[in-house]
Amino acid sequence: MSYHKTVNVLQGLSQPATSPFDRAEWYALLADAGLSPLVALASDGNADAALALTEANGRIEPLRHWYSFTWRQLAPEGPRGDALLADIARQLRGRSHRVTLWPVPDEDGSATRLADAFRAAGWSVSRVQCDHNHVLPVDGRSFAQYWESRPGQMRTTLKRKAKKVEVRITTHFDADLWAAYEAIYAESWKPTEDQPDLLRRFAQAEGVAGRIRLGIAYLEGQPVAAQFWTVENGVAYIHKLAHLESMKHLSAGATLSAALFEHVIDTDRVALVDFGTGNDRYKADWMEQVRPRFQIDCLDPRQPAAWPALAKRALRRLAQSKTAG
Repeated sequence: MSYHKTVNVLQGLSQPATSPFDRAEWYALLADAGLSPLVALASDGNADAALALTEANGRIEPLRHWYSFTWRQLAPEGPRGDALLADIARQLRGRSHRVTLWPVPDEDGSATRLADAFRAAGWSVSRVQCDHNHVLPVDGRSFAQYWESRPGQMRTTLKRKAKKVEVRITTHFDADLWAAYEAIYAESWKPTEDQPDLLRRFAQAEGVAGRIRLGIAYLEGQPVAAQFWTVENGVAYIHKLAHLESMKHLSAGATLSAALFEHVIDTDRVALVDFGTGNDRYKADWMEQVRPRFQIDCLDPRQPAAWPALAKRALRRLAQSKTAG
């Protein structure tokens, strides 16, 4: 097992990326944005596995940004990959007393695999849900069929207001349209962007690869709503959406969402639409399933530095058991 301060070693991994946030190029963007990589790499001569990590806040954490929908292991499936992950977890005990990983999915078994690997390596592991992921399985439906299943009030509102704005969807990066998105975001209800240049560079790369779906809604030529999606491997990812608060009465954001849903369902023919993390109430109107995202907190009981946190964890579990009883 070896440690690397560069993400270049991820380029040679054999397992394919399963999302935009598993690619070596994504981790390279994070490193360029100022994060300090600590890539833990293990190999048995025939297969390899890696965890893209960083050292922060007195512990080891994922190499991630809040733009990331997920973080997971980069390892082949099966016993060989599991053994490599356990080897990495074992060696990490010599690097820190604590490893905290999030937001890890488990519909693909990632959270279970990671928790098992760290337990096998001697860590005390806590796995708790830390976030929600709203998704839409298309199940072979057309957009019209999907739309018929939406709440009646939502369909009525869109039917009444959709013609008030003009919608444009592009499948390539356009600097002017991106500038319109940034201007709308700045005037929206959304919090100030952290490192917006990172998102722009990601969007540029997705545009080159043909994966970007950038939508803008206009009122009499003025951009009033914007959304940034990407599409790959049969999945549409909703990364960013914003509208001008001053134009909220137009429901331009909802009109734009409907247009993008129609595009990815009928044109791109995706199997799944992924609305990222967060449990915002409006997501339930558009999506049909909620998947958990987990935090896996690993403490090494052999190291005194871990004992205060272990004690707090034990007290918390005791309090929970008394409440449940």
